[in-house]
Amino acid sequence: MRAARLLSLLLLLQNRGRLTADELAAELGVSARTVYRDVDSLISAGVPVYGDAGHGGGYQLVGGYRTRLTGLHADEAESLFLAGLPGAADDLGLGEVLAAAQLKLTAALPAPLRERDGRIRERFHLDALGWYREKDSPPVLVALAEAVWNQRRIQVRYRRWAKPQEVERELDPYGLVLKAGVWYLVAAVDGTVRTYRVSSILRLDVGEDGFERPDGFDLTAHWQDYLAAYDARRLRLQACVRIAPSLLAALPDRLDAALVRAVEASAGPPDRDGWVTATLPLESVDLAVPALLSLGPEIEVLSPEELRRKIAKTAAAVLDRYRPADAAAPLEDAGDRSSTPAVTVASSWSAARTPKP
Repeated sequence: MRAARLLSLLLLLQNRGRLTADELAAELGVSARTVYRDVDSLISAGVPVYGDAGHGGGYQLVGGYRTRLTGLHADEAESLFLAGLPGAADDLGLGEVLAAAQLKLTAALPAPLRERDGRIRERFHLDALGWYREKDSPPVLVALAEAVWNQRRIQVRYRRWAKPQEVERELDPYGLVLKAGVWYLVAAVDGTVRTYRVSSILRLDVGEDGFERPDGFDLTAHWQDYLAAYDARRLRLQACVRIAPSLLAALPDRLDAALVRAVEASAGPPDRDGWVTATLPLESVDLAVPALLSLGPEIEVLSPEELRRKIAKTAAAVLDRYRPADAAAPLEDAGDRSSTPAVTVASSWSAARTPKP
């Protein structure tokens, strides 16, 4: 384990340049004291590592030093073959480059690892696109990727939801993110970092002027913060709901992950019927109504009252839409005396029920 950590420390310094003991400790998952000991061990072994004290100091290798300890273990080689995203590489215009790199890597491996490569390709396939979605390959993506890579300022015409719907923006493109098969651009406008859906870019002009990326900007960390802030912004309506046991078990398949986590965190003990009361964060009353109705009679909104009334009104309208022309005619088929879904939903939501403990 220690030998692997020493090699990792050496490769970190080789690939990233100067790093502080705290930064190395965070990367390696050890304490700063362990880093000090590991650096001493590398120096004793003849590796030219030197450190600068004080603010802004850190460790680095003597200029031009390169380690040749680049052999791959079997598990490391397998992880590289599994990590490829051929679809994303094609979108960015790098499909042929990726294929060539994989061929070179395969050719450089010893025979046992080449055999593992073939076995992995036969047995594993990564399809990152969400169900019921078409592939998102915006025509500006390749040019945009080049601007990101070369740090070139861009001018875009962008379509958004708010009015005016089409706007002109000058952006410093920091990075591209592929989320569930959809490409997003993370870019700065007037010093503020924002997110843009690439397929909504109507026109792209890449300028000659460059820009400076902020020191320490971490695209992955920024994206995680953005997702958390996005959920906090959109889920502003707090609804108190009762959920049937059968629906509770199926929630991961019916709601998005943020809503499922909120229910799990707030759910109380089951009542005498096995139902649980929980807090469900929602975007708005108008957007919540169809989403909750789609869950059928296995969920009941206790509050806010506005949401209860609107669900009852909508369910009654659905019931009226499917009511036979002869209002006196039964709504059930002769062979099936159970209520139709519309009737069940309407009766569930329109009844003024007292919340149960």
